[in-house]
Amino acid sequence: MRKNKSLLQKTLLALIIISLIAGSAPAVLAQDQQNQNIYQTDHFADIAEEVNDGVVKVTTTVETSGNQQLPEMFNDPYFRFFFGDRFQTPEQQPRERQGFGSGFIVSEDGYIVTNQHVINDADKIEVEINGIEEPVQAEVAWSDFSLDLAVLKIDTSDLEEELTPLEMGDSEAIRPGQWAIAIGNPLGFEHTVTVGVISATGRPIQIPTAERQVRTYQNLIQLDAAINPGNSGGPLLNNDGQVIGINTAVSRAGQGIGFAIPVNEIKDIVNELENTGEVTRPWIGIAFSEITRDVQEYFNLDNREGVVVIEVYENSPAEEAGLENYDIIKEVDQQKIESTSDLTEIISEKEVGDKIMFKVIRNGNTEVLFGRIGDKPNDL
Repeated sequence: MRKNKSLLQKTLLALIIISLIAGSAPAVLAQDQQNQNIYQTDHFADIAEEVNDGVVKVTTTVETSGNQQLPEMFNDPYFRFFFGDRFQTPEQQPRERQGFGSGFIVSEDGYIVTNQHVINDADKIEVEINGIEEPVQAEVAWSDFSLDLAVLKIDTSDLEEELTPLEMGDSEAIRPGQWAIAIGNPLGFEHTVTVGVISATGRPIQIPTAERQVRTYQNLIQLDAAINPGNSGGPLLNNDGQVIGINTAVSRAGQGIGFAIPVNEIKDIVNELENTGEVTRPWIGIAFSEITRDVQEYFNLDNREGVVVIEVYENSPAEEAGLENYDIIKEVDQQKIESTSDLTEIISEKEVGDKIMFKVIRNGNTEVLFGRIGDKPNDL
């Protein structure tokens, strides 16, 4: 009797296990199938085809005088007395210099996102949109040097085709190791698709500009998808075809190292332009940096908490408040400042016109300064 009872228990237990496996198998198979989708041959091709109409080519034209600068000796009165004006170069017609970049459509109303360095100093901007035969003239609706971002606006009233905006994702949700797709016009090759992985996030880099300035990026996405000149301003996409970044730069020191600006940097700006037609950004008007060990030793600081003011911009709220170069900002509105990200976050949460208080260390002494938040100019 005991033997039969034991056999019955084993049989019931086996049936329960089989039923549990059978019940969970479809869910497991479905999850595995979902995970395998990104490895299918056509997955990236499907995304590229889906977003193709939302990626544009940006062409800029800059007019130059075309006149060559003569050596100073040719303008010397004695030289001209003997040789006359035979060495004087005749005035030449203005020349045009073209540049190329990428961008992507973010609204049916004609707003297009690109990099600021793509359209910087351009006298004429045109965008080429898939499905529309002629290039469309664009105007700069907003631009920011420090963010290296710009939003263009085109007139859609005369377009025969409706625009295809791309969906913006969440750049805070990305992780190193995830797949990413870059689309743009590298070296003039239109609608080029490259695929790679996100190598890292939060990368700070500095890039010299043509105007002998240094553009500092604080929070870039690093990727190994091929990025080349002409890719700038194009979208970086996730596996769902959502924009997670704006392709921006490539490392000259190494191959296969590219960088993109997180798309969250531009979301609020686009929304504000669509809703109000203009952008207001809280600003105090300083360039600042982390406190390095050398800075700590030079100023004899107890710790490396806070930020050091590198430059106070002329006619800025910071200048009016009395901030000076090499001030060490320790607190803002009684909130402790430990790093540059703390100061950036506090300022970004303010409204233009808000009062603000700084606690700084200057020449070894603690001072408290008061000011107001300003509206950041577009050319900074």
